Formats: sequence, C-alpha cells, structure tokens
Amino acid sequence: MTDLTGAVWRKSTRSGDNGGDCVEVATNIPGAVAVRDSKDSRGPLLTFTAQAWADFIAAAKREGHAS
Repeated sequence: MTDLTGAVWRKSTRSGDNGGDCVEVATNIPGAVAVRDSKDSRGPLLTFTAQAWADFIAAAKREGHAS
C-alpha cells in the first residue's frame, strides 16, 4: 500500500465550483500518483505508478480529452 502521508491534493483545472463530478490528484508521492473523488475525500482512491499516469495523460491528450 502506498503511504499517502503528506499527499498534496489538487483538483482538475477543468472542474468548476458547481459541486459536479470532480477528481483530485496527488502527484507529490514518490513513484506514485493517487486519484480520488473530490466529493468524498475520505473515500476510496486509486493509485498508479508515475509511468502509468504519464502514459494515461499522454493518451488522453492524443485523443483530445485533456489539455
């Protein structure tokens, strides 16, 4: 299990303040990236290797889903 002590969470810049479906990402964890639902910060989360996250972001950008 990844130690998330000291994780710094940030919300997507594309998320509005309307209480909609948003995710938060913590990228300051050595070797890992954590993702959680911003509406349930104590709920379940996903962790990825830094490389898997970078691959995901690159694929999303190629497909036009992120900027």
